Amino acid sequence: QVQLAESGGGLVQPGGSLRLSCAATGSIASITSMGWYRQAPGKQRELVAAITVGGSTNYADSVKGRFTISTDSAKNTVDLQMNSLKSEDTAVYYCNAEKARSGVNYWGQGTQVSVSS
Repeated sequence: QVQLAESGGGLVQPGGSLRLSCAATGSIASITSMGWYRQAPGKQRELVAAITVGGSTNYADSVKGRFTISTDSAKNTVDLQMNSLKSEDTAVYYCNAEKARSGVNYWGQGTQVSVSS
């Protein structure tokens, strides 16, 4: 089992910045990628950004150039730096860890990000 603990959500004005952090504990040895997803009210959960253990990254088109995903292998954390936030970024953000070989995904409890003036 893998446990994921998110932090860093909150309320920010349009154009502002937030940094989300996710700490992974438990059976983390076979994790192949980690990432962030979000779900806005009435919408499906969508990928925001992901990073593999090899360092390859993938971003949703809507956040390219504004968001940056990074990992700290020593701390077993994955961070999401969000700049130039827009109202449409408002959502619950979920941390994800995937073990590709077994097809198992783990999820955090989610953290609310609200962008409003």
